[in-house]
Parts: sequence; structure tokens; C-alpha cells
Amino acid sequence: MSAPRPGPDSAPENAWALRLFDKSILKQAKYRALVGQTDDTRDKDCLDLGSDNGVISYLLRARGGRWTSADLSEKAVASIRSLVGSNVYRIDGARMPFADASFDLVVIIDLLEHVRDDACCVAEVARILRPGGELVVNTPHAKRRSLLRALRNRLGLTDEWHGHVRPGYTRDGLRSLLGGRFAIESSATYSKFFSEALDVALNSVYLRSRGPGGEERAKGTVVTAADLEKSARQFRLLAGLYPLLWLWAKLDFLCVGTEGYYLIVKARKTA
Repeated sequence: MSAPRPGPDSAPENAWALRLFDKSILKQAKYRALVGQTDDTRDKDCLDLGSDNGVISYLLRARGGRWTSADLSEKAVASIRSLVGSNVYRIDGARMPFADASFDLVVIIDLLEHVRDDACCVAEVARILRPGGELVVNTPHAKRRSLLRALRNRLGLTDEWHGHVRPGYTRDGLRSLLGGRFAIESSATYSKFFSEALDVALNSVYLRSRGPGGEERAKGTVVTAADLEKSARQFRLLAGLYPLLWLWAKLDFLCVGTEGYYLIVKARKTA
């Protein structure tokens, strides 16, 4: 995975997030998919909603442009702010503290499935985007038949545990949601059976180690530097197993003719 990053002396306090990113197959796949669907961000006003605890926001900012970030919970906002510093806001999804036509690009990262009134959220995104502005949405792919989804539920990895108010979207569902405000230009899926099975296994281990209670669920699990410190032994084990896990995920190439468990869509604001 070759992610563009600031120089080694620019933000050493963020090393923990990059270490975690470098051992997370799903985060790497998500970042590749986002970059693959996003235009050049240099000299643009950009907003990311969701940020994946901040590490994706940190990497997106390294690509250039004037970035703002926002998320749904105070803990998530604090995590993002610890990585990127300024221009981080808390939102509720229904109203955003930005002026009309403020941005050239909005990237929504695993956030719409957490927002109860997703239509209102999309209307807000349309309001703050400039005419012809770009929208990239990353969300769980609501596959109609999924044995892994049934397994997730049996293991306690339910939508409620993830903080989801819906399991994700289909292509048609997103097209309907974006409605007349946006024209979809491209869409793709990623993270097929073997990658998703790996994510289920790792999240199940995490759930067993932390227990089901005690975490704010507005935006699911938020991992911080303190969490990584507390779980140093588990992280060393993950780092040691990473080459094998990477090879396992590469078996996705065998899943010919199937779609992935994550959906990413690129759209353009219409006149």
C-alpha cells in the first residue's frame, strides 16, 4: 500500500495511527478506493465526513487542498482533531455549520448508515457543495443474500453494535437517495468474501476483549492512541500475523463475478 504522507518530521505524534493503518487491510482497501474515485484535490476546498477515526482524513489532507473534517460523536471528533489539528467539527447529520457553496468536494466515509435522516443529510451536502461539485460516498454494501452478514449478527456484530441505523445501501438505493441533486458518474465495490471474513474475525476478537457495553455508538468503535497503548500485546500479535492476513485477503481474486461488501460511488452536483 503506497499512501502519500507528510514528511517524517511533520507530525510524529500521529505515528500510532499510521502504524495501525499499515496493519489494517480494510482501511488500506478503503483508502485505495477513495483515492481511485476522487479527482485531484490540490487547490480545492474539501470536506470529509466520517474520517475513519481520523487516519483517512489525515491521509487525504496529505494529497493537497484545503480540508475540513466533521463527524457525529465527540469522541470521534477528538480523535480526528488529535491527528489533523484544526478545522474539525461535530455534526448531527441533519444540519452542517458551513455556508452555502463552501466546497468543491465532499467525501462521506462510512457515515450515511449512521444518520437517521439520510435524505436531510444529502440535502445539506448539496447545499454546501458548489455547482458541479464532486461527491464521493463510501458505505457498507447492502447485499441481498449474505452468509457473512448472518454470521456477524450471530457473533454480536450487529448494526446496533456498529452504530448503524441501516445496514448500508445498494447501488439503486444510493441512486434513489441522491435523487435529482446529483448525477452518479461511477460506482464500484471492494472487500470481497475473504477480506470480509477476516474483518468479521478481527472484530469478533475485539468484541470479546472489550465487551459489548460502555462505548458510545453514535459512530461505532473509535480507536485512539490510548486504546492502542492498552492493547499493545494484541497489536504486536496482529503485526506479526499481518503477512498471512494479507495473503488471505488476496484470495478475493477467486471471487469472480461477485460484488464486495463495501460500495463506493462518485457523483456530481447537478445544476
